[in-house]
Amino acid sequence: MGITRRNLLVGAGFGAVAVVLAACTPEPQPTKPPTSRPPTPTPTVPPGAAPAPSAWMRSTWSTDPYARGAMSYLPVGASPQLRADLAASIGDRVFFAGEATDQDHPGTVPGAIASGRRAARAVIDAAAGGERIAVVGAGAAGAAAARALADAGLTVTVFEARERTGGRIRSVADKNWPLPVQLGAWLSAGEDDGTLGAELAAQGVHRLRFDTATGWSKDGAAHTVDEGPVERAVAQAANGPSDATIVAALKASGADPAEPGLAAALSWLQATTGADAAKASSWYPPAFVPDALVGADGDVGVLVDAPLAGLKVTLASPVSRIAHDDSGVSLRLGTGESLSFDRVVVTVPLGVLQHQAVEFSPALPFTQRGAIAALASGYVETVWAQFDETFWNVDADVWHVIGGDAPIRTWLNLQPVTGKPVLVGLVGGPEAEAFAKLGDGEAQAVVRESLRFFVRATPTP
Repeated sequence: MGITRRNLLVGAGFGAVAVVLAACTPEPQPTKPPTSRPPTPTPTVPPGAAPAPSAWMRSTWSTDPYARGAMSYLPVGASPQLRADLAASIGDRVFFAGEATDQDHPGTVPGAIASGRRAARAVIDAAAGGERIAVVGAGAAGAAAARALADAGLTVTVFEARERTGGRIRSVADKNWPLPVQLGAWLSAGEDDGTLGAELAAQGVHRLRFDTATGWSKDGAAHTVDEGPVERAVAQAANGPSDATIVAALKASGADPAEPGLAAALSWLQATTGADAAKASSWYPPAFVPDALVGADGDVGVLVDAPLAGLKVTLASPVSRIAHDDSGVSLRLGTGESLSFDRVVVTVPLGVLQHQAVEFSPALPFTQRGAIAALASGYVETVWAQFDETFWNVDADVWHVIGGDAPIRTWLNLQPVTGKPVLVGLVGGPEAEAFAKLGDGEAQAVVRESLRFFVRATPTP
């Protein structure tokens, strides 16, 4: 069942942070330790900021031309029907999948997988035995679709723009880090992550729980984020004559979005959903996830690699044009080569469709073009920072910055599970988009300044 106005703020049990969630040059690149990088000008860091990390990596999904964001959400005035409109097949030749087409768990890895399987069922119903099917994108949706199609006896070829599989799932193994660095989708909300947890465990990848949270201000420990004001504002807005943004709904309810605690809560909402609170619908809002997250200690890419095993996957092959008629489908690759298939499943991210990186001939139907234009692509970025020694005295593993001008207001403390001084920053919404555009020196300065309150922090009694 899709989200309705009565399902307001239901926490998505699968709430995968796509950042922190899909396909690819350039893509998020590991950032080497500062000692091994060519010297570059570094902005002045004010006194009191955190020390420079000894190693760090960050994502840049917001600026990646094969992602153009992390996950989709419904802006003000939009409805879940747009997802169904986008998912509609065209002439039983062109089929669409991806998290943006899933009404039950949009913006998540489970939603992407479910969409791939849905599209595959539609193809199987339309296809004759032995047909040749193309799948565009080797992320979670593409892998799920390809596996189901191959298991049904169809001949499948997967085209991936990147030089790797996984899409917006990206785990980087590096001996300098105590566990794989997760630059893509690896976090879920709450206890129930369905069968994915079992699938990961079967591959030797286990859960990491971040379930003790604290707020921190210039005065020390503070209350963690409170979803109450947002919940009340959305409930009140549901009775309004027209949709309003979450920020507008808060103001109408008498709340001040600039109040430090509420600002931190909105940052958490944006960091876990990618939505811009100043644009997101209050009738169909992104889920305010529990103040706890579940991660993984290994390569999350097995969720894609396992179903793709044994299938034909063509890497570094972006698809620039998809043409179809009653006889079949033609794909034009970035190299200029054209290939013919009976049908195609398109799983490229919403942001890529919005940038018209793939040409369709004939043009997509009006309802589909309208859905692509009306849905919103959200931004989430992740930064991992490892330090020579611990500079904080905070036991909680989820930190929220309350007050100040910190661009990155949510941090995960990995020291309790790794024994190493490793922190992971999450930033979403317009702040994530701005962070992705920074050079390495500027981005590192933002990391250090965002951790200012935790330097020599001492918990209050």
